[in-house]
Amino acid sequence: MKKINNYNYKILLNKKKYKYHLLENALDKSDLDQGIKVIRSGFITMNKYTSIFEKKFAKKLKTNYALMVNSGSSANLLATFASCNPWRKNRFKKGDQAIIQSLCWSTSLWPLVQAGLKIKFVDVNPKTLNVDVDELISKVNSKTKVIVIINVLGLSGNLLKLKKFCEKKKIILIEDNCESLGAKFKNKNLGTFGDFGTFSFFYSHQITSGEGGMVVCKNIEDYKILKSLRSHGWVRDIEISKKFPDLDPRYIFVNSGFNLRPTDIQAAIGFSQFNRLEIFKKNRHHNRIKIIESLKKDKRWNNQFYFLDVPKNVKPSYMVFPIFLNPSLKHKKKRFINTIEKKGLQTRPVISGSFVNQPATNLYALNKKKQKFKGANTIEQLGFVIGLHTKKITHKQIDFIKNSLFLIDKI
Repeated sequence: MKKINNYNYKILLNKKKYKYHLLENALDKSDLDQGIKVIRSGFITMNKYTSIFEKKFAKKLKTNYALMVNSGSSANLLATFASCNPWRKNRFKKGDQAIIQSLCWSTSLWPLVQAGLKIKFVDVNPKTLNVDVDELISKVNSKTKVIVIINVLGLSGNLLKLKKFCEKKKIILIEDNCESLGAKFKNKNLGTFGDFGTFSFFYSHQITSGEGGMVVCKNIEDYKILKSLRSHGWVRDIEISKKFPDLDPRYIFVNSGFNLRPTDIQAAIGFSQFNRLEIFKKNRHHNRIKIIESLKKDKRWNNQFYFLDVPKNVKPSYMVFPIFLNPSLKHKKKRFINTIEKKGLQTRPVISGSFVNQPATNLYALNKKKQKFKGANTIEQLGFVIGLHTKKITHKQIDFIKNSLFLIDKI
């Protein structure tokens, strides 16, 4: 058995299959040292590192409260069920309508379904991956009580306008920022515009704790709901226990709940990564520019691909690198992806494509009118992502990416 201090990252990677991964060596020795420090302390469940991380996270994002959970999916679940909790004055009820974009991840959507909301999908702009806020607002009606806006892959729409609209109409705004930690709109951090903002620390995201996530909110009432729901509806608050003198103060349940708590191991690793977020952002931005410049300067370049437009007033924080085929090459997409995967360039779809095309939406009858969403379908048909690493890219890596991508002309 290898000693724990060897940190042999390479054994975690399928080196035989891929030469360029979505993310390689995300964790360095300092991150793992922090995790091992927690393991050796014996206090591995949620403890002081979780609290430290939460406070530093809230401070950096300039929001009032942050609560760590065991995944970004759990963050979405928690934000949704906090939004309908009886403790909350402005809450949705079963049967109300929720609006969400068709380009989304599974666990952005399912908490809304699980909470009994009626789903209304809206389309996205295929040039930015994000919702046009004016178009979204035009879809709102008297039944709309919740909007889940997803800031896709480090970008966003006009969140300030959406925030003001939701406040005026008393619509609950949940901002799924799981893919966009560190990005800003008009110099305000994404994830801090809504009633709740959610974040993910999965392996390929802006920072990682392996698994992990965070929920942020603005007021103490919402924070108390989140905190109780995270841990079984359970509290150990001295003031609350005084109201129930006949109960054991260690076991008072004041709400419904889940068990969505992180471990202190996750928190320690995540906090170590969080301290390097700005370095990661800078390197990923650098790598994106270098790849695009190198492709366009190559003699083989013939507009085979196009790249995202950065919306006005957005300062991106990239996670991966979305690439889109020229529409004239759409018929080659499947063969092309299979070819470059075999060559060793790891890819993924752009999120899930248009989620209404997934079979699970039929199972739950979420798209009874069989609507087609042109923007999301375009992204699904033409788009894919490759990695943007947290270390600066090498010339060898760029050459490999270029040679792989230009295989489109030989298919």
